[in-house]
Amino acid sequence: MRPIIDAPFSAIRILFEIVAFIGVLHSIRLARQYWPELPEKIPIHFGFTESIVRYHAMRQRYPEAEIMMGIGNLTELTDADTTGMNMLLLGVMSELRITHLLTTQVSPHACACVREVDRARRIMYAAREDNSLPRSYDAGLTTTHERKPFPYSVEEIREMAAMIRDPSYRVQVSNEGVHVYNRDERELGDDPFKIFPMLSLLQADAPHAFYMGVELARAQIAWQLGKRYMQDEELNWGCAVAPDRRGAKTDLHAYKGEGSTLQAKKRREQKS
Repeated sequence: MRPIIDAPFSAIRILFEIVAFIGVLHSIRLARQYWPELPEKIPIHFGFTESIVRYHAMRQRYPEAEIMMGIGNLTELTDADTTGMNMLLLGVMSELRITHLLTTQVSPHACACVREVDRARRIMYAAREDNSLPRSYDAGLTTTHERKPFPYSVEEIREMAAMIRDPSYRVQVSNEGVHVYNRDERELGDDPFKIFPMLSLLQADAPHAFYMGVELARAQIAWQLGKRYMQDEELNWGCAVAPDRRGAKTDLHAYKGEGSTLQAKKRREQKS
């Protein structure tokens, strides 16, 4: 992925954003006095296409004008995930060089619009400056499906499984389903409830069974949606998940200590 600029929010930055927003509102009031034809984003089936045409016509008529686009009427009033809508609308803004935007995130299904717009504007700006397609800059808006969700084929996973010499279960996902294997067992399926009875080591080991239940649930979701799965890591939902609700990032190059389920298993063995 090519890097894009990403600055953390701070109290000072938020204050500046509020002051800037007040200035934008004042500019809108003035603009309405001098440009009565200033476009508005209209909901679908109530003039949406015509509003896009008017934005294009206004840019043609006023090549140097500062223009603002409001997109809340589209994202709030359409029952669909907002990531794609916001990315597409920011693409229109990028082509027309519209530099001001007004959005809302009132409806629960549009609760991530500000994060999505912030990510989309950075991607579109970087792509436009590079005279490039908006691809391979950042994966923050591919929240549900990924371009390359399954890095290994069924044959490659079978080859890796054949080299295992210990009883620990490995979980991987291919386009065929969820693979679970150790030195003695190899299972392939798409339903954790059907895979579980086939895993002999879990039948009398509650901590291990709990751990595998979590991993199999993640793997099933990844297979169903087409997302990248890595054992012991949370699924990556991009900017759809608020930063304060994300799990802690792990260093994939550092040693990872014992998890809570393995610790519970050892305590259980010590008591018995």
